[in-house]
Amino acid sequence: MTAPHAPRTAGLQHERALVAQGYRVIVGIDEAGRGAWAGPVAAGAVCLPLDRDDVAQLLAGVYDSKQLSARARGNLVERIQTTARTWGVGRAEAHEIDALGIVPATCLAMERALALVQAQATPDYLLIDSIRWTNRQLPHTALIKGDSLSLSIAAASILAKVARDGWMVEYDAQYPGYGFAGHKGYGVATHHAALREHGPTPLHRMTFAPLRQLRLF
Repeated sequence: MTAPHAPRTAGLQHERALVAQGYRVIVGIDEAGRGAWAGPVAAGAVCLPLDRDDVAQLLAGVYDSKQLSARARGNLVERIQTTARTWGVGRAEAHEIDALGIVPATCLAMERALALVQAQATPDYLLIDSIRWTNRQLPHTALIKGDSLSLSIAAASILAKVARDGWMVEYDAQYPGYGFAGHKGYGVATHHAALREHGPTPLHRMTFAPLRQLRLF
């Protein structure tokens, strides 16, 4: 009988290397929804208890949220929240994305998530998934594909993705006819067709190219 395969789980090599350098409160940060046409951009921040030897076992299956099913992400949320030393989810709204640009607005969402973490602990290092961070107050590393390499970042990516998906489901009831519960605000054909039929909502990012081209309503 073949033994079941262990679930893919992000590693702790980067966290362990930082602990060896003397850092103690390491926070992983990731975003969700940066490329969507509508809705907020979300950011998760997670500080894991790296002094525990069983963290990787407790969070088995925590990996890049884009590689997991919605059901798998949902099943992992409570485990992440109860295992983490502290965590937070922040957001920046569509009007802030239009005013600031998507990268600064994403950093704003990250700042808001980090502020929730800082209410419980004082971070001394940040691990971020491949975005140029505008926070100069804390040392940090932006890791390419960080959500598959760092358990802290992967955990943050899941919290951000699940929170944002939940918000978009709520918006689906507020703005029927756009299909937000299905596509979560991303640029699929049905979303494009709904925009042509109904026009944009206050959730839409009007500075994004597809929306600029549709500003004829």
